[in-house]
Amino acid sequence: MTISTSTLGATPTTGDAFESAIAADVLKETSLLRFATAGSVDDGKSTLVGRLLHDSKSVLTDQLEAVERVSLGRGQETPDLALLTDGLRAEREQGITIDVAYRYFATPQRRFILADTPGHVQYTRNMVTGASTADLAVVLVDARNGVIEQTRRHAAVAALLRVPHVVLAVNKMDLVAYEETVFAKIAEEFTAYASELGVPEITAIPISALAGDNVVEPSSNMDWYGGPTVLEHLETVPVSHDQDSRPARFPVQYVIRPQTAEHPDYRGYAGQITSGVLRVGDQVAVLPSGGTTTVTGIDLLGEPVQAAVAPQSVTLLLKDDLDIARGDLMVPVRQQPRVTQRIEATVCHVADQPLQVGDRVLLKHTTRTVKAIVKDIPSRLTLDDLSQHPAPGELVANDIGRVVIRTAEPIALDSYAVSRATGSFLLIDPADGTTLAAGMAGTSVMAHEVTGADGPWSF
Repeated sequence: MTISTSTLGATPTTGDAFESAIAADVLKETSLLRFATAGSVDDGKSTLVGRLLHDSKSVLTDQLEAVERVSLGRGQETPDLALLTDGLRAEREQGITIDVAYRYFATPQRRFILADTPGHVQYTRNMVTGASTADLAVVLVDARNGVIEQTRRHAAVAALLRVPHVVLAVNKMDLVAYEETVFAKIAEEFTAYASELGVPEITAIPISALAGDNVVEPSSNMDWYGGPTVLEHLETVPVSHDQDSRPARFPVQYVIRPQTAEHPDYRGYAGQITSGVLRVGDQVAVLPSGGTTTVTGIDLLGEPVQAAVAPQSVTLLLKDDLDIARGDLMVPVRQQPRVTQRIEATVCHVADQPLQVGDRVLLKHTTRTVKAIVKDIPSRLTLDDLSQHPAPGELVANDIGRVVIRTAEPIALDSYAVSRATGSFLLIDPADGTTLAAGMAGTSVMAHEVTGADGPWSF
């Protein structure tokens, strides 16, 4: 949720007035949808995104002219709309998507931030980047091929990252004569698989991105389909921005001590609130040390305010002079996460080099980075049947598996199911800084495997 600076400017708001301001801005923020596209090679992800941009009038004239020139140079009679998102030269030359392409567009109903992710198996790890902040994932399937392993992999990643809404876009319906039975079979298979993973909401839409059927405008070729187009669904899907209702979390990024004649005793702690609301007068604990104090002031854009909410960047002033540094986490005294040195988590391995038991790594959690060691890799997920392959010994690129990690220093870690920001972490190679894996604490690909504080995913 974003609070406008005009709402929390120089004049502090308190009590009911502040809560009303939050409610008003929540309504504004629901007009923003972050979504990611995923699918196998040649399923038409970039074409779908290009069609969305083109048919929603979100393409600048010079961009469209550039696409037309490149398309004509290839001997194509019509513009290749996939070029609107395939921005790298290698992508244009090979006709594939390699990197995550971010695009911003808007309609009168909603603003959008989209991430077009690659389809090749070796780039599955890029989907983790694109979907990590997404409210919705669009998984494309070629109507001729149906649900394949890469489709299942993308569904598993969406479930792992707790993406609340998944759209199954059955593309290239024009190549199967717009047959309803083809669509129904694919939709049934995918829905059964994704539901088993624990995906809470699945919407299936038959489309032809190349021809524009059911992307922005309803298709006259599929009168048997009575649901929304892709854009209609994106414009109307409910998006819950409830970070203010979650426990407050404030990772310290920087300690401000100007020590000037004007501010000789000023000591502030700067950072971004990742969830919840912080108010002047709140009692907070500083983790991992466990010291407690009271918030005596909040500075926002250089002005004092009585309260601030995620994801605002603020400076906190505290009653007591505690030993606080970058990497510490401030939380409400009565709503503290666990402080632990043993972490059980699900990770998606993103590096070319394998992750093995005994590897010494760096673990980066919010603004804190500590040394750690991989103590165990209990299992690797087999995507064909969602079984756990026990004791694989190592994880290689694009593998999803369970790990047990021991950190050299305590970490204040939420469950990923509670908070994406403070329940996630990165494993980093200490030798060269390469990111090895993206981790989600206390969570699982299979929703029914998450059994709470006393279950197998506790830490």
